[in-house]
Amino acid sequence: MVREQLASRGITDRRVLATMLAVPREAFVAADLQERAYDDQPLPSEAGQTISQPYIVALMTQEVRLTRRSKVLEVGTGTGYHTAILAMLAARVWTCERLPELAAQARRRLEDLGLRNVVYSVSDGAQGHAPGAPYGAIVVAAAAPAPPPRLLNQLDLGGRLVIPIGDRSLQELLIFERTPTGYRESNAGPCRFVPLVSPAAFPDRA
Repeated sequence: MVREQLASRGITDRRVLATMLAVPREAFVAADLQERAYDDQPLPSEAGQTISQPYIVALMTQEVRLTRRSKVLEVGTGTGYHTAILAMLAARVWTCERLPELAAQARRRLEDLGLRNVVYSVSDGAQGHAPGAPYGAIVVAAAAPAPPPRLLNQLDLGGRLVIPIGDRSLQELLIFERTPTGYRESNAGPCRFVPLVSPAAFPDRA
């Protein structure tokens, strides 16, 4: 996976590659999907959600430029797989999940891996998590029509928000970097995510 799906497609951050190699992806998928855990595609998970394609996880992680001192906000805990990657690379991760059953399962998986630098919240991730702000990195694992203002406001100076922006079927993976004069925007390419269910994004599943 690391050689053929990541390094060959432009993932160059050595810490990201090493962490993707170290985290057992099979621990985050259902028993009947174990043999497909390292496939180059997203896989279905609990509650109608998905575990993202390994390349997209690596790309998003590389784009926020983490250091060992980084404070990270993750929106959409999901299975906890991306949370694990972030937690191994950063000082602390605050992760928000709106579905309590997903949050509980992810927490068990992460604690089984010995990851203790994660703060869990069952909440509307589009509102961010003010107690931990400001963040050097914010990673959003669900699509929105525009970057939620509270997430932008919780970025530290020089911090980077990576988020899928578009409609319910297709998005672009955008990066917003906070500067002294506003936000610098860049585009990492097309992607496809489940919608961010929130009054600040997509109000319902319809």
